[in-house]
Amino acid sequence: MPVSASPAPLLGDRLCENGFECVKILPATNDAHGGVIVDLKEPLHSEVFATLLRSSLLHWKQQGKDGVWIKFPIELVNLVETAVKEGFWYHHAEPNYLMLVYWIPKTDCTIPPNASHCVAVGAIVLNDNKEVLVVLEKKGGFHGIGVWKIPTGVVDAGEEIFEAAIREVKEETGIDTEFVELLAFRHTHNSFFGKSGLSFICMLRPLSFDIKKQELEIEAAQVFLFDCQCHIMSFFSFSLM
Repeated sequence: MPVSASPAPLLGDRLCENGFECVKILPATNDAHGGVIVDLKEPLHSEVFATLLRSSLLHWKQQGKDGVWIKFPIELVNLVETAVKEGFWYHHAEPNYLMLVYWIPKTDCTIPPNASHCVAVGAIVLNDNKEVLVVLEKKGGFHGIGVWKIPTGVVDAGEEIFEAAIREVKEETGIDTEFVELLAFRHTHNSFFGKSGLSFICMLRPLSFDIKKQELEIEAAQVFLFDCQCHIMSFFSFSLM
């Protein structure tokens, strides 16, 4: 991914092309991979933006730049169509911005693609009595079929796998836990909007025992007695709060 390295001229700065004509270019910083990053902040009319964008692309081409990243805050979404008409394409989106990219050289594009994987986590919470914590979901593929499953969820950006497992158990059942070990992982493809997926199973030890199920997503939460030899889980009563 691009990393800012040094500032380029700001919007309103005039650059002399070929020593004759002075033009304005968009605000940008040089990244560490031979490209530039444009972080738009001020409102612009689409026609003004189109003129600045064309001048900027010409200038960056003459400089030998490669990739161009333009970050459009949600307030400037009116400029996205203009950039697309100039050859930019979508790279990724977040709740408050959309990132578009452009490749200048007539060579194979080396701009890294958007994130290719979704990372999920599941937690086996097993106490000293060989009782395992399981839930019935109100939503998802297991809803309505009577299948008890371990707490699961998606790992947040910047979150460690073991932290995600502890958080998901707390959110779904109210149980505090500590990480013991990583048991297994699975790699799948063509799942969430065509992305690949990595799923990690963590072993956790319970630190509390008073279940308070999440009302939004969880229909019920219980512990079952787990028979390690026969791999049978039978119901073990546990008070719900």
